Amino acid sequence: MTAALVISAPASGVGKTTLTLALARAYRNRGLKVQCLKSGPDYIDPAFHAVATGRASVNIDSWAMAREAIAHLAGRGADADLVLAEGSMGLFDGVAARGVSGTGATADIAEMMGWPVLLVIDPSGQAQTAAAVAAGLRDFRAGVRLAGVVLNRVASARHEALVRNAMAGAGIPVLGSLPRHAEIALPKRHLGLVQAEEQAQIDGLIDEAARFVAEHVDLDAVLKSAEVWSPQSAVPSLDITPPGQRIALARDTAFSFVYPHMLEAWRAAGAEIVTFSPLADEGPDADADVCWLPGGYPELHAGRLAANRQFLGRLRAFAETRPVHGECGGYMVLGAALTDADGVRHEMAGLLGLETSYAKRRMHLGYRLAELAAPMPGHGPGARLRGHEFHYSTIIAQPDTPLAVVRDATGTIVAETGSRRGCATGTFFHLIAEDR
Repeated sequence: MTAALVISAPASGVGKTTLTLALARAYRNRGLKVQCLKSGPDYIDPAFHAVATGRASVNIDSWAMAREAIAHLAGRGADADLVLAEGSMGLFDGVAARGVSGTGATADIAEMMGWPVLLVIDPSGQAQTAAAVAAGLRDFRAGVRLAGVVLNRVASARHEALVRNAMAGAGIPVLGSLPRHAEIALPKRHLGLVQAEEQAQIDGLIDEAARFVAEHVDLDAVLKSAEVWSPQSAVPSLDITPPGQRIALARDTAFSFVYPHMLEAWRAAGAEIVTFSPLADEGPDADADVCWLPGGYPELHAGRLAANRQFLGRLRAFAETRPVHGECGGYMVLGAALTDADGVRHEMAGLLGLETSYAKRRMHLGYRLAELAAPMPGHGPGARLRGHEFHYSTIIAQPDTPLAVVRDATGTIVAETGSRRGCATGTFFHLIAEDR
């Protein structure tokens, strides 16, 4: 039988990812099959999950996805002993307006799937108040059940005793208490954690986190608190249209932000994906019928990308006859120029007129619902696409014909419309699902 548990917290930065990775590896070390999932539009954490478990992880998102799609994706845990679904932000944090099946909150997934929540609580700067926070989260929404809490960054034995006593008084099980341990902190940068593939030491970090958590968390009690769960037996596959039959996909540390479920859905629909590395000065496969540049961190490699003449030349030649699409960072590379954080301007592919700058950072963050005004690979005019935008670039120029009317989660039109010119298209949002 499969057991399932959601790992959440009152806020971001409390330690959800580290605990998820540590628990996943600790149970794997015990011989269990562990399947991780990520609630919300995060492209970095699933890669860490895969390192910890040896199994691919995917995003499940209540704002962008139907319940059937979420159930289908969760079904990959059918052959696992334990499913760990890592939340995003705080347990009830989502957008103001409901999307397809919820607001994007982790609580939506917990209630929808019937999975209990293991809360990570950081009681730094407080003691008994931590129990009040946990009790408030437990009682806020009737359909969300609390399995217990794990305390993180506890200052001392006295501090732990005060918090434990208060939790006991509130009827909340404490399943573990982690003292401060800087050695297992994961490196971060402006869009979140540094990517798993950029960290040669990540496996050792996860091993150390697993050892540390096994010493301070009651693994048997956590496992017992998980809900026995049986996936739906006849959930259909994801209804996602691939952008082409043979897809040339940019894939390296500058272009890695693509949702795993999208690639799986493309392959399931019969498409073939052929990867290439712009950083290695490679161009798209000449036999492909479409080229897709996902997001990532091109701003950290702008000078190198601008100097890679073979990549740029082959990309431009490809776009003369076949569609090329870029998402966020990929969109920026398709543009005319990208100015890095030091104020240095780098010429990009020039397939679109977009110019962006990181010299004056401004955060753009949120769900997006786009209605296409013109076709893009895989979708015709009028198609409605759900995605998520997260970047710090400033638009200097966006002179081309808008690709879509783009709205945020409240229905307000945003300026980041995307662009089209010839065979090239681009969007600032990352596609999550089609709005059927």
